Amino acid sequence: MIDISLQNVKKGFGGNEVLRGVSFDIQSGERVALLGPNGAGKTTLLRILTGALEPDEGTVVLAAGKRVGLISQIPVYPAGTTVEDVLRSAVRHLDDIKARMAALEAAMQTDASPQTLARYDALAAEYDRLGGYSSDFERDRVANGLDISAAMRAQSFDSLSGGEKTRVNLARLLLEDTDILLLDEPTNHLDLKSTQWLEEFLLRFKGAVLTVSHDRWFLDTIAQRTIELADGTCQFYAGNYSFYVEEKHRRYEELRKQYEKSQKEIAHLEQAAKDLRLWAFLGNDKLYKRAFSMEKRIARLQTAPQPRKERKLTARFKEQEFFGDEVLLIDDLGKSFGEKRLFEHLELLIRPGERVAVMGDNGSGKSTLVKIILGQVRPDEGFTRLGPAIRTAYLPQQVTFAHPERTLVDTLIYDDKAQPQDARDRLAAFNFTGEDVFKTVGSLSGGEQSRLRLCMLMKSDINFLILDEPTNHLDIASREWIEQALEDYSGTLLFVSHDRWFTDRFATRIWELKDGVLTDFAGGYQAYQQYKARQTELTHAAKRHEPKPAKAAKAPRPSDPAKQMARLEREIEKLEAALADVAAREEEHATDYQKLLELGEERSGIQEKLDGLYSEWEALAE
Repeated sequence: MIDISLQNVKKGFGGNEVLRGVSFDIQSGERVALLGPNGAGKTTLLRILTGALEPDEGTVVLAAGKRVGLISQIPVYPAGTTVEDVLRSAVRHLDDIKARMAALEAAMQTDASPQTLARYDALAAEYDRLGGYSSDFERDRVANGLDISAAMRAQSFDSLSGGEKTRVNLARLLLEDTDILLLDEPTNHLDLKSTQWLEEFLLRFKGAVLTVSHDRWFLDTIAQRTIELADGTCQFYAGNYSFYVEEKHRRYEELRKQYEKSQKEIAHLEQAAKDLRLWAFLGNDKLYKRAFSMEKRIARLQTAPQPRKERKLTARFKEQEFFGDEVLLIDDLGKSFGEKRLFEHLELLIRPGERVAVMGDNGSGKSTLVKIILGQVRPDEGFTRLGPAIRTAYLPQQVTFAHPERTLVDTLIYDDKAQPQDARDRLAAFNFTGEDVFKTVGSLSGGEQSRLRLCMLMKSDINFLILDEPTNHLDIASREWIEQALEDYSGTLLFVSHDRWFTDRFATRIWELKDGVLTDFAGGYQAYQQYKARQTELTHAAKRHEPKPAKAAKAPRPSDPAKQMARLEREIEKLEAALADVAAREEEHATDYQKLLELGEERSGIQEKLDGLYSEWEALAE
């Protein structure tokens, strides 16, 4: 069944045609990635699908009765609205049903007619079908998965940061009874744990998903096919991001070979036509027609454009030669903020040429550790020491410039003492060419500012490069530019990143901070994930093989049916009390996702036993 259908959709703004005839279908249950450079019209297309924008031409058809959810904009809520209120707003229709059920319960005190009972039963069945009885559990599950703590849920929504608001609204969207999910950069404000949780959610989601994202690992995990939006039209790829990259390169090579073949044919035909005209001029008039026919064929061949590829960076870091076996020593390092202990007794050594990825959830202390190494934050105990002749360069998470009003070329002239031509050459190596060099620094996008800062870092000889979330909020092209710049860098690298694609490409060693403990793993990202999976399996296996307490021998069943029923009633009463106890503990641990999973399994086991006893009791009663 087709959930989304676009046919020849066109949209322009101020004479600039962004969409020039977009057509595609998305089936129910499909997960599709929408790619394209900044300004290609991806967000415009999502807004057209939700009805927020009308197309200038073409048709947009959504499956009848299907609800659409979009997370690209943050709604405005009344003053005093808490995060919990926002989450609960996703199931407002359930609250309406529950209120009508409560009204009927009150009415049944005086009117227990069959009609009233039938209306109540119908509402109860609808409430159950829509997940009303498990809505509290589902809300806790989603909130915990997206790292929305109990304290945050009690906060006013207006008091949250932009990233926190986006996270809460993503949770609200996932809790709504939505059939079609439109996601615009859903992982931008999520840490690794929350991103992995979202991936698992989307892999289980039964409806259609269309997502715009710069997170390549995320796209590889969830996308079944890819649509690339460029120059107002679409190209289609029957696979995830990795398939898209390979297939796009294959298509480029095919077009390049066809273009080169046509250019050779054009050269051959031009020479032949020239010869024919010469012979015709010498008296053979019949050759004029053949020359004219060849020229028409040349004109047709010349209409094919030359295929183009994105220009790659040509710059390389100037590296300082290093002699020694110690780049960074961390000795007995500890740091706390108030009652929260980030880490303690850290003993670490980085050797020349290592590429260390610092990983962990938001708030685990990753950026604090980097700032201690840079001398920007003082530790509570211990110290860090750089090796002799170490030259450090640092790319912060938020790039800023002292004079945002200066042009790019002036920034290099004044801040780096570069000559004008040298500044232009260096900027060109980072894809700042033509009139781009006269833009003001403050007008650049986040990716362009990171690129400019890298251009400035490369002027000096360095051997220890420290990066804090270098790909955060950058589009795919900007991420690839940074990766190209780092590809040939052979010095030591220390970086904080949630970008699994970047981490997998560069890390040779992993430091993961979790609950105040740092795990030091000698290996890359995928090897570390396999190591953690093995550790989890070993832990579960150890629990399975723990000796179980001996079970008490079962008392023989009384032969009298009345006695059997009495025994069953006592056992049923105990299990019902156990269920009530589990429900109380679920309420007590409402914000502990792991505990809720354990209690859910316990509740299921009790309920299964209880159902069996009910069946036995009914059989005896009959």
